[in-house]
Amino acid sequence: MPNEAARITNADRVLEFLRRQGKPLSAYEILEALRGEGVTAATTVYRALDKLLKAGHVHRIESLNAWTVCCEPHHSESPVFQICDICGNVREHVDSRLARNIAIMSSDSGFAPNHSVIEIHGCCSDCSPALLGA
Repeated sequence: MPNEAARITNADRVLEFLRRQGKPLSAYEILEALRGEGVTAATTVYRALDKLLKAGHVHRIESLNAWTVCCEPHHSESPVFQICDICGNVREHVDSRLARNIAIMSSDSGFAPNHSVIEIHGCCSDCSPALLGA
């Protein structure tokens, strides 16, 4: 009987695949890529992503309906995602000052947030010269 500790889970497969890709992917893109590794149902991918999300290993990019690996696992601050609308590059930033300001704003207004996602769409530094015709 194989050692249970050495067993690779679907969550492990999904996380490693996302790490290798280096860009956000939809659950169905993940499913198609991992079919050859025995991942054959969307529910399997969604369960794996849910487990990884709860563990702090991935984030869901709401506006893209895609998933990406967390740049700093186990941070408590809400991440900020810069999303290039030209090349699709996504950068994650964690800023404790911004998190404090959001907490203060929420407290001042009597609001109790349970989840926040900040996404900024625009043009990355690699693509901005293309916009200027350089």
